[in-house]
Amino acid sequence: MTPTKLESSLIQIVAHGLKRSVMIWGPPGVGKSSIVAQVAEIHGLELIDLRLSQLAPTDLRGLPVASGEFSRWLPPEFLPTRGKGILFLDELNMAPPAIQGIAQQLILNRKVGNYEVPDDWFVWAAGNRKEDRAAVFDMPAPLANRFLHFHVAPNFECFRAWAGNRGIHEQVLAFLAFRPLLLHKPDLKNPAWPSSRSWELASELHEIGMPVDSAVGDGTASEFEAFCKLYADLPDLEKILTEKGDTIEFPKEPSRRYAITIGLSTRATTADAIRHSFCWLMEKATPEWCQLFIHCIHDQALRRNQIGLLASLLASDSRMSRFLKNLT
Repeated sequence: MTPTKLESSLIQIVAHGLKRSVMIWGPPGVGKSSIVAQVAEIHGLELIDLRLSQLAPTDLRGLPVASGEFSRWLPPEFLPTRGKGILFLDELNMAPPAIQGIAQQLILNRKVGNYEVPDDWFVWAAGNRKEDRAAVFDMPAPLANRFLHFHVAPNFECFRAWAGNRGIHEQVLAFLAFRPLLLHKPDLKNPAWPSSRSWELASELHEIGMPVDSAVGDGTASEFEAFCKLYADLPDLEKILTEKGDTIEFPKEPSRRYAITIGLSTRATTADAIRHSFCWLMEKATPEWCQLFIHCIHDQALRRNQIGLLASLLASDSRMSRFLKNLT
């Protein structure tokens, strides 16, 4: 499923109070932990994110302490004792079997030793797949059978919608619209390779004028740098945004087309700018570029809480409304 679909499913689980354990599978960098954090924020829940691969058995089970003639387990302070939240056991299948065994008690029985998970807490987990070449252990069948399993895969449309809230650079978005296969492309021979997570790092580097190879690898960085050079040769987008672009032609080269369409959608922040840009594309470009523009504008309207503005534009222009309906 896409990251957006995963988020929607988790929101439903929380909204209906379904206290079943969830296991989220997906490649590194696809955004599993970010999605869980976002769901917690939406519902006002506390989030405890435990990286199980970094814990020892006593870290999770606690320490035995004398209590009269017997001993009892003193649970760690990071486990929840009150309130409402999500206990997120990340990197579950990267943890050694001893840790997985203790985690199994939390997942199956919602308790370990003398500790019990509070009623208003959800217990979710996440891990990588064997094909991701991560150092994972097999999950015991009894443990796997107690989970709801969700498999998430990278998706550019979801990344674009998410990226707006993260301030991802316009040129990064334009490049990935042109080369969506480079959103997530593991490279087993190099530590740096493109993923949703590493593109966020690359955007920060690009913002301050640094090369992005340390985040996404040499090959992808070379393509990105070549693409960015196109921006220096683009026509003046401000003329199009202010209805002065009659003499500007839509470029023929595909990468430039993506650059100018994404550039317009990112910079069109007012009703007039959106209308002028759309009309220019209607006159100069083919329908798929108008549809890409409207799709981007729709994402931005959601992010900026400008749905009312977009609705008034659609009401005044049947062509824009028609393009938006084609997105659903």
